[in-house]
Amino acid sequence: MIAWRPALWWGAFTGFYKPGVQDIKSLDNASRFLYAARSVILVISAQAAVIAGLLAINAGLFDLTNFICVLVGFVVAHMISNLSNDYFGFRHGHDTPDSPRMRYTVHPLSGGVLDRRTLITGLGLLAIVGLGIAAYFFAERGWMAAAFFIAGVSLLFLYDAGPAPFKTIGLGELAVLLVWGPIMIGGGFAMITGQLSTNAMLASLPYGLGVMTILVGKHIDQIDFDSGRRIHTLPVVIGERTARFLNIAAICAIYAIIAALIGLGRLTPFAAIVVFAFPRAIRAITLMSRPRPTSPPDGYIGWPLWYHRACLGHNRVFGWAYIGGLVGGAVWHALI
Repeated sequence: MIAWRPALWWGAFTGFYKPGVQDIKSLDNASRFLYAARSVILVISAQAAVIAGLLAINAGLFDLTNFICVLVGFVVAHMISNLSNDYFGFRHGHDTPDSPRMRYTVHPLSGGVLDRRTLITGLGLLAIVGLGIAAYFFAERGWMAAAFFIAGVSLLFLYDAGPAPFKTIGLGELAVLLVWGPIMIGGGFAMITGQLSTNAMLASLPYGLGVMTILVGKHIDQIDFDSGRRIHTLPVVIGERTARFLNIAAICAIYAIIAALIGLGRLTPFAAIVVFAFPRAIRAITLMSRPRPTSPPDGYIGWPLWYHRACLGHNRVFGWAYIGGLVGGAVWHALI
């Protein structure tokens, strides 16, 4: 048994999908679990929680305890969702040894990364934390917490589970938009403040669209494999070229919505700081405006992911820039 090596854990959260991660012999059990849970992508849930918290601060209704519970709850739910998706993807025959999923990072089951005891122990601990947070909000917020909990868990679970998973009928991308937009940010705001907010729901849309582009990009990258297995993701349904231009339109809509919300006074002018993400947006749009190369450039990490990586890179920078704009607004409200 490999001794615990905390120095390895941080690597599971940083960068892109690390090269050489498939060499699991060098990882301790905690690192294997973190890589298997695709912890590198958990930043999108952390950002959603922070955005919800900052919107609460701007509304003058922030509660630190509730915010911490929202932040931890979102990250835990995302980890459980990732592992659940892999379980059902494996069970449905999607995550086979020749699938793209196996080529850019580890898989807890197909790759033999986790033994049954480690997987069950990890999921058990995550479930205890998640259910504890849910119970707290049920007691604090009543029906409102139950409604958001049921909606979020249902969409995340049904993405790759059930007789007709959303992923296979062209609805997975819409589910992601709803979860990381109105449900996480709008719902997170409601859990922190105890109030529903039209402003929070509208402000959630740009971030939800950004997360959606990540998944659409990934499904474009996997379109040949998915179509061959009759996995009808949105790009399979509408076609590769149309999906690329849908993603371009989604990125443009992100900035158009923020501009409109600033103009309507629903966001402060500080939100315009998102222009710092323009270079990443332009790069993603440029890549998506033309077909994917047939082979990766020298030294490229994460192949066959191409559009996915560009959209993930853009959303990371956009998310932090959006957060920066909301921080500016919060400081401004505190000073006036």
